[in-house]
This record gives sequence, C-alpha cells and structure tokens, in this order.
Amino acid sequence: MSGHFLGIDVGGSSIKYGVVDVASGALIGELAAVPTPSPAVPEALTGAVAAIVAGTHTDMPVGVALPSVVRHGTIFTAANLDASLIGFAMEPALRRLTGRTLVCLNDADAAGLAEMRFGAGRGQGGVVLMLTFGTGIGSALFMDGHLVPNTELGHLLLRGADAEHWASARVRAEQGLDWQAWALRVTEYLDRIHSLFWPELLVLGGGVSEEFTHFGPLLRARSAVKPAMLGAAAGVVGAALAVAEVRR
Repeated sequence: MSGHFLGIDVGGSSIKYGVVDVASGALIGELAAVPTPSPAVPEALTGAVAAIVAGTHTDMPVGVALPSVVRHGTIFTAANLDASLIGFAMEPALRRLTGRTLVCLNDADAAGLAEMRFGAGRGQGGVVLMLTFGTGIGSALFMDGHLVPNTELGHLLLRGADAEHWASARVRAEQGLDWQAWALRVTEYLDRIHSLFWPELLVLGGGVSEEFTHFGPLLRARSAVKPAMLGAAAGVVGAALAVAEVRR
C-alpha cells in the first residue's frame, strides 16, 4: 500500500488533520487542527470537514475518524458531539460535499489501525486491544491484525456504571487522583477486560499515554501492556489507512 491520503480526526473540541504517506505512516507536513463547531450539528460539522478537504487543493481520498459508532457510513452514537448526529448518514453527505473518495470510521478504531501498522501493535498476532484514555475510554479490538469495529468497551459495567466514569483520564483530572490511585482504577478495569477477552497485548493510548512512565509500572495486568507510539497523530494516520484500504 502506498500513496498520500488525507486523514481527519474529529474530536469534541478540535478537528486534527494531515496528509499521510501510508507506506510509512509519516505525515507530509505538520499536523494541523481547527476548532470543532459548537454545537456540532450535521450541517456545521460536515461544513467544517468539507472546508478542510477543500483546503488541500488536491483530489486525494479522505478518511474521517469520529468519536462515534459508525456503521455503513451512518453515525449511531455522539457522546462528545451533538445528539442530532445520531442517525445521520455522514459518509454519503461528505462524499456529496467534497466529491472525494471518502470513508468514515470510529476514532479509536482509527488510532488502533495506526498502532497495529506502525506502532506498538506492529507484528503482534492473536488478540490485541487498544484502549484510549481521554474524556472517555475508547477501544479497538484486533484478531490477527483484523479489526473488530465499534467495540465501545469504555461502556463495560464497572461499579454499577460505565467503566469510563471510573477510570478515564478525565475522571483522574477532575477528581485530582494521583498516579497510584488512578492506576488502581485502571487495573480494576483491565481485570474486567481480561475476564472477557484475554488479549495477548494491551496498547494504551490517548494523551495520558505520554505519561506512561508514571503509571505504567503501577498497573497489574494478565497480558503485556505497552504505551501507544504515534501520539496525537494516531487518529489521522489511521483514518488515512482506512481510506487507502478502500482504494487498494
């Protein structure tokens, strides 16, 4: 697989984007960002993404990662966007607006694709699970390198509520938890994960992964645990990979 593709990673507060060389996973130029429209209703969000695409001044295909369950191009959840997006056929709408080959996918799935191809999961067979710790907990599940999309494992029941309400990076910040206290929560969550999936490797991503040296040694898990390697660019790289697969 080779070529340059545009990757766009939509978040609750910003939309990151960049041109990716999918043979190497490298960005061509800088990782850029614009604010996510507020409220992120369909017309505003599609307009913002279309403006980014128009600004590339080429006809390269586009991958768009969203903090949502995405099935056949339609949005089914919108926890950090606007509820009016639920049921919206985002992919066909963006194709009409941009005139490009374009695919949409879940943001954690996009980050996982990038880490499996170029990062911490490279060359790992069996069951691999990437978990992204941020406002919530995103997940990307792989079996022998093949993605099982839209797993949403941050919503596993833990202590009577969604696990992300107990162990996300946002909760750590809001409650002022030190690394030891937060690592105990994450360990409890990982134990729940292991009881259901028994992964051979866990890849921990999100902005907090940059602090892995502080909390990683405090975790207890029944598999290997590695920090994600691609940082803030992971979703952009993975989105580009997703549309490159369509063009093969």
